[in-house]
Amino acid sequence: MQLVSFFVATLACLPKKAAGGLPHLMIRCRLEMKTKSPNYISIFLCGDVMTGRGIDQVLPHPSAPNIYESYMKSAVGYVRLAEQVNGPISKPVEFSYIWGDALDELQRMAPDVRIINLETAVTKSEDYEDKGINYRMHPDNIPCITAARIDACCLANNHTLDWGHSGLIETLETLKKAGVKSSGAGRDLQEAEAPAVVEVPDNARVLMFSVGSEKSGIPLSWVAMANRPGIHLLRDFSTQTVLSIKSKIEGVKQPGDLVIASIHWGGNWGYEIPWDQREFARNLIDEAGVDIIHGHSSHHVKGIEVYKGKLILYGCGDFINDYEGIGGFEEFRADLGLMYFVTVDLLTGRLVSLQMTPTQIKHFSVHRASRIDALWLGDILNHEGKRFGTLIELNDDNILTLK
Repeated sequence: MQLVSFFVATLACLPKKAAGGLPHLMIRCRLEMKTKSPNYISIFLCGDVMTGRGIDQVLPHPSAPNIYESYMKSAVGYVRLAEQVNGPISKPVEFSYIWGDALDELQRMAPDVRIINLETAVTKSEDYEDKGINYRMHPDNIPCITAARIDACCLANNHTLDWGHSGLIETLETLKKAGVKSSGAGRDLQEAEAPAVVEVPDNARVLMFSVGSEKSGIPLSWVAMANRPGIHLLRDFSTQTVLSIKSKIEGVKQPGDLVIASIHWGGNWGYEIPWDQREFARNLIDEAGVDIIHGHSSHHVKGIEVYKGKLILYGCGDFINDYEGIGGFEEFRADLGLMYFVTVDLLTGRLVSLQMTPTQIKHFSVHRASRIDALWLGDILNHEGKRFGTLIELNDDNILTLK
């Protein structure tokens, strides 16, 4: 949508500094006149949605709680940790409970397409992988995903095969039965490499390709093969890999299609963006015709880049998890997240606008973040965005906007 904006007031920033000594955002009051264009499409993106383990235990149909971690042997333990910090959770919760305030925000913004990175196996399988941490949600809890009317799930991540090939196949079948598309994992290589195709009004389509990197913790043994289930795993970020993805895109793309590359890459903590990731993202735009890079794996939000008019989200952070009460890395504020609302011109694939709603996970539910936490998130994005020349502003409604 075209925006005609003017500022009616500029407020001085709060005197207190955010964590890390970063300067506060300048807060602006804005009036916006919006004109809907038939060529524009809006997309909701977010970071990791981890509905297994503790969260699965508070839903109506919890899995068997046995887990195989050195830290915890029962998923119920993660519920108790959360309750020790923030008080009791009345169980079982409704399926919509985990989305909390996000449901009202989705209704208000009314995106055309809704995409998440689902970092949980949806299965009753007991064929667990001996990898330290295993996420599993009971298939009968799948309404917690459809409660937010999610269109497609990225599955090329380091938890989709936590409960083996049988768990992966049940995940695929459960999502399909629920009417939720997926990409990034499959019964064989062809299915794993195929995009999720989401049709939108006026005969437009969004093609979401989900890929993962070993550097995010995906075992090499999980790679999909011609006759074996697995993940669409990137061997590297080379030119050859870019051209391989380009070939897959050209095999399905039609005129007017919008292409999203959803990439699970990098470690869990730290704001650094390795040069090979940045170069790979840019090459996907330049050579493969990708319009949006949807990066995830980090447990906190990372910097944002706009390259030749195309959006690159290097790390969207966690959106839903069961980390309440778990100590360590508090300075990164993994409890805070963002709802990314992206508007794109279908004719060019260029970014029109990016609005972000700050959120906080509490009681295993998404809440609107406080003003102070929204300022903190904006300060982080501005600090990390300096290298990319991106600037974020916070408006009176606690919405962060890319300028």
